Amino acid sequence: MNVEELREYCLSLKGATEHFPFDDVSLVIKVQGKMFALIPLDAETPSITLKCDPERAIALREATEAVEAAYHFNKKHWNSVRIDDSITKEQLFEWIEHSYDLVVAGLSRKLREELL
Repeated sequence: MNVEELREYCLSLKGATEHFPFDDVSLVIKVQGKMFALIPLDAETPSITLKCDPERAIALREATEAVEAAYHFNKKHWNSVRIDDSITKEQLFEWIEHSYDLVVAGLSRKLREELL
């Protein structure tokens, strides 16, 4: 899996949009203005940073070597996932959907309704 495949999948989710932050070395994916994924464009190994609920964040880090806490990101419960052979495409897509769903669930009712 490469960066373009990650980008395309994230953007296939309803209401997802892409943004380049000030540094132009990352692609931020948002829904209704709230970030659910960050894809570094300058990394040697493709990766993606995703929001996660607290218990799941810890469980994924313990179960999969390719997943680590996104401490560099300065946010709680975000995981960085290194895309390598230890992660299946299905797992990764499910984790992206989880991040998206968490962000959507935290939106106001009005913003959620706009996605329908």
